Amino acid sequence: MEVENLWYIYPNGIVALKNINLEIKVGEKVAIIGPNGAGKSTLIKHFNGLLKPFKGTVKVFGTDTRKATVATLARRVGVIFQNPYHQFFSESVWDEVAFALKNFGFSEEAIRYRVTKVLRLFDLYDYADRSPFTLSSGEMRRLAIATVLAYDPDVIVFDEPTVGQDRFQKEKIREYIKLLSLQGKTIILVTHDIDFVAEGFDKIVVMNKGEILAIGKPKDILYDEELLTKANLIMPQIPRLVKEAEAYNILKHKPLTEDDLARKILEILRC
Repeated sequence: MEVENLWYIYPNGIVALKNINLEIKVGEKVAIIGPNGAGKSTLIKHFNGLLKPFKGTVKVFGTDTRKATVATLARRVGVIFQNPYHQFFSESVWDEVAFALKNFGFSEEAIRYRVTKVLRLFDLYDYADRSPFTLSSGEMRRLAIATVLAYDPDVIVFDEPTVGQDRFQKEKIREYIKLLSLQGKTIILVTHDIDFVAEGFDKIVVMNKGEILAIGKPKDILYDEELLTKANLIMPQIPRLVKEAEAYNILKHKPLTEDDLARKILEILRC
């Protein structure tokens, strides 16, 4: 994924993206963070061709998105949007998963196999005949992921997957991301849930007001209080705690997760 000098202006004149430059390598796990209105969702809509650049270029596996159809790009880049409710339009859970497979020309046998596989993977097989709109929010979220994974795209984009999810559901989403990463998928996650991205990502992209403010490793980004403030984001809980401990020369390292922090504290207590 290569983005060069990308600008996007909506028909009403709002400048949503300003000179975006970004490279995402095959197999990377990338988090794009920023407040509402930062331009995150506008950016990812360029990855599967829903939007075309006003200026600049976006290339997906070397293909200029201006020269490719949405269907061609969607086969390689699957986007799981923020609100699953707006994604569904089939009468049953089974048909919802099968819909994209039919559009992409899979055989009936392949469709049966793939739909069965993903519904079992996401504990939705028993709901195959139910309407998607009768599912709980967590089940809807799982169905949205299943509809994309069924056709096995190379890149999977999660748009605000943790919104409205409790801690257990967030951990399930994290498990899905780990599983996909082990399969060699490129993962792009868009969120303003800054605590969620503290674990499991190769790099973080910080956006605000249509611009990229920084790109770096999680420890470099999440401990940069000045940068996060500039992006209208609050430093995650663990880095905040460590920053306070630094005043007493207690912690010299930079843990990002509760487990990392616990290990560091145990090391100190053993000394």
